[in-house]
Amino acid sequence: MIDSNYIPTMAECTREGKVPDVLFWVGCAGSFDARAQKISRAFATLLQHAGVSFAILGNEEMCSGDPARRAGNEFLFQMLALQNIQTLNGYGITKIVTACPHCFNTLKNEYPDLGGRYQVMHHTQLLRQLIAEGRIKINTNQNERVTYHDSCYLGRTNGIYEVPREIIQELGVQLKEMTRSKQIGLCCGAGGAQMFKEDEPGKKRINTERVEEVIKTGAGSVVANCPFCMTMLTDGLKEREKQDEIKVYDISELVLNNMIK
Repeated sequence: MIDSNYIPTMAECTREGKVPDVLFWVGCAGSFDARAQKISRAFATLLQHAGVSFAILGNEEMCSGDPARRAGNEFLFQMLALQNIQTLNGYGITKIVTACPHCFNTLKNEYPDLGGRYQVMHHTQLLRQLIAEGRIKINTNQNERVTYHDSCYLGRTNGIYEVPREIIQELGVQLKEMTRSKQIGLCCGAGGAQMFKEDEPGKKRINTERVEEVIKTGAGSVVANCPFCMTMLTDGLKEREKQDEIKVYDISELVLNNMIK
């Protein structure tokens, strides 16, 4: 029975003598932001449908420390990272999947310097694998037109451009690329801890500029892979009063909406 409202914690698995195949690192946005929580549930539902054995840390999961490091607070970053590493290593975790590119980059590329070495996947990578293995089967819809926004931490930082697009192609929708995409994609405006600071006066908001490019594609929805990008794109569409015409989806939601159950 699929129930994305209940996901076992590592503590529960340990008490029951179970060893899940992968840890789902939910992240701060996926845990506390109402919109990102829907993404967490969608991804969890897909994992359950595919028969993937997974667990979460629950209350033992701290912030990855990415915003602290980007804002220049190295002490706070290392404090959070070391606490997380102690927890992860204590459970003997080797494989992690997360729907947040910021957490993905930090866990994959920055934790090894502090003793945390894991096989880290972004959720698009695992979804692509599950679709290829036939564990997730999807309907195709040639009538839908979408555009795709490359998040900086998945794209330019880690060079992952094709995997999300391959999933979109599997869905059979019409992909309309924006003028700036892949290696020359435009940031949503939230990276580098900009998500948590006020706009600089007199400057055009980056997410406004990005949304203008979304509108020009004529797409009915924009697909993202990052909770930060989701927020910025949604706000930009509201500013342009296009939120009813153009929907913002995480790629996991698009897969779930088209999954053969």
